Parts: sequence; structure tokens; C-alpha cells
Amino acid sequence: MRITRSRSLMAAGVLASTALVLTGCASGGTDTATDAASDLTIGAIDLAAAGCPATVTIQTDWNPESEHGHLYSMFGDDAVIDASNKSVSGPLYASGEYTGVNLEVRAGGPAIGFQTVSSQMYTDSDITLGYSNTDESLRLSPDMPTTAVFAPMEINPQMIMWDPATYPDVETIADLTKAGAVIKYFGGAAYMDYFIGAGIVPEAQADGGYDGTPANFVASGGKDAQQGFASAEPYIYENEVDSWDKPVKFQLIHDAGYQIYASAVTVRSGELEELSPCLTALVPVLQQAEVDYFDDPAATNALILDLVDQYDTGWVYSEGVADYSVKTMLDLGLVSNGDNDYIGDFDEARVQKIIDSDTPIFTKLGTPPVEGITPADLFTNEFLDQSIGLK
Repeated sequence: MRITRSRSLMAAGVLASTALVLTGCASGGTDTATDAASDLTIGAIDLAAAGCPATVTIQTDWNPESEHGHLYSMFGDDAVIDASNKSVSGPLYASGEYTGVNLEVRAGGPAIGFQTVSSQMYTDSDITLGYSNTDESLRLSPDMPTTAVFAPMEINPQMIMWDPATYPDVETIADLTKAGAVIKYFGGAAYMDYFIGAGIVPEAQADGGYDGTPANFVASGGKDAQQGFASAEPYIYENEVDSWDKPVKFQLIHDAGYQIYASAVTVRSGELEELSPCLTALVPVLQQAEVDYFDDPAATNALILDLVDQYDTGWVYSEGVADYSVKTMLDLGLVSNGDNDYIGDFDEARVQKIIDSDTPIFTKLGTPPVEGITPADLFTNEFLDQSIGLK
């Protein structure tokens, strides 16, 4: 089960829905998407000639949201929504030009029974690429090895949040627990095992009973803290949870020392060599798509909101959250070029730190990673175009 999405159960009528219907998108399937591409002229980038499959299928880790904007920005007005299968398909565009192949983006989370994307990739061979966190790839390395080829997020947006009125002097998670707060989180999250082991969170103050709704946070009156996503919950709790309706404060899990790459775009490791010619052409398209999305997210966000509405999984995502997410991802550096001038690369030392910290945790839990695993087993930067970055 995908345990890091704290928004999974917020549907139950807590928030009001705002859906923006995108004209030009209709229910249908891959055949309709193929028809849409039949009269198009291939532009400067020919992914078909590069050896990419006729349909590049990407499995995401959650419902459509702004964090996935780089994927949905590669669709045009001829995208076809398959609401029953929670997917959207159509010609794959690179900066507005057709690339010779189709794109299919599939929703995760409830759409795949909350299982990991890695397990879905090994269940369905039609999936070309999938999202996986660094710690997920490490934990599943013995039986479902994946190699990340693009990091759309420089910093994991996951955070621990608290009520600043209750804890006015708290700035960090360590301060929070020293002040006596109990932190509610989804049980089984590796970051909490790391925090407990590092002495940041005493075990007695870690409550793995979080259910994804605001109910317990609100009921505690600010006494308890809670996991969430910096790119969503601060806006939601201040603007869309009527029983709270005030600011929260937070620290990113990344800034507290647990520095995974979240939602990294991965391939099945055994197919890396076979897909290399395609990835050489495709990964720079992904990089540019992210740059284009953050330069002008409006049309893509309209598609995302339409998908949420049509998929109707019970999850709510408003235009306000989508806009807040885009701004926050840039303001906090969740999406950035990192320490260079291009987007999407992985840092070897950072991945090694996750291997060092999580291997004992996963071994204790009975799911040890591959013995002797190295960062090179979990990622490669070889397909990135160093000229493509946020300006």
C-alpha cells in the first residue's frame, strides 16, 4: 500500500470540490488516441525513430495533481480520458510538437488498490515508466528492482505539520517532540523509523494511526502534530477545512535529514539497456516538459482538474490547491535545478545516505535490500540533457 499519501481519505465530504472541465477531452481509449495522431506531422524530436514504444505508458503514484504536471503537460487538446480505467492517453507532444508516439498516463493510489508502483510495474509489462521513491526502490530491490532515470522533484514535499498557536516556539520536528507533541503518521513509513533511530522523535510520541483525514488533528485542538505534504495541506487546512480554517506550520522531512527522491521516474532495471536508445531521446523531453509546465501551468492544471472530476475516486482536488502547489513547489525549491543548471539529476552521496540509513531498518523489518547494493543500482543520470533547466 502507498502509505505516504496523506490525502488518500480526505474525500469523505470534508472538502468542497472544484472541477474545471476541459473541452476537447472525451471518454475513450487508446484506439481513439491513435486516431488522433494519424494526421499529425512529427516535429524536431522523433521518439518512434529513437526506438520508443508506440505508446509510452507511465504509471503514477497517486491521483492527478500538480506534482505530476510535467507528465500531463505533454498532452494536447486531443487527449482522451478513460474514466473507467483512470487513465488519459493521446499523442505525446514535446513543446507543442508531435513526437511520433502516444502517451498514456495512469493514476495510482486508489486506482491500483494503493499498491506500490513498483509492484504494478512488475504486474503489468505494458508500463514503460513508473514513479518510485528512493526508499521504495531500495526496499523492493531483491524482487522488483527499478532504476530511476529522472527526478522531477529535487526535494520530497512530505512534511510534519503543527499548530503554531499551540507551539509558538517550535521551528523543527525535533523542537516539536521536545515540546511534548505526538506525531500522527501512516504506520510503516520508513522516515519515522529513521527519526526514531536518530533520536528526533521518541518512539512513545510516534502514533502510526493516522487515517488520512483532518478529524483527529482538528479534534486534538492543535495538541497533536501530523504528517502531510507541504505542496497541499497548508493551503487545504487554512482554506478548505472549515473546522480548522487557520494556518499550520511545518518542517519538511527532507530538512530533518531523510532525503529521498520522491516520485522519481523509473524503469524496470532489467530493461534499462533495451530502453536506452528511447530514454536518450525521451528523458530530455521529460525535462523540458517540466520546465514548460512551471513556465505556464494553466492549461495543464485544467486537464488535471478535469481528470480528478471524471475519475471520481472520492478524492477532492481544487483549483486553489493546484495553484498553491505550483507556487509552493517553486518557492520551497521542491522543484529546482539543485546545485547545477539542469533539472532532474540524482546526487550519489544523497542516495548512498538513504542506503546506509534504511538498509538496517528494512533488514529489521524482514525485507532486506539486495546485499551490496550501490547508488548506481538505483539511479542513472546518463540520459539527462544538461542544457535543460528552470530559468
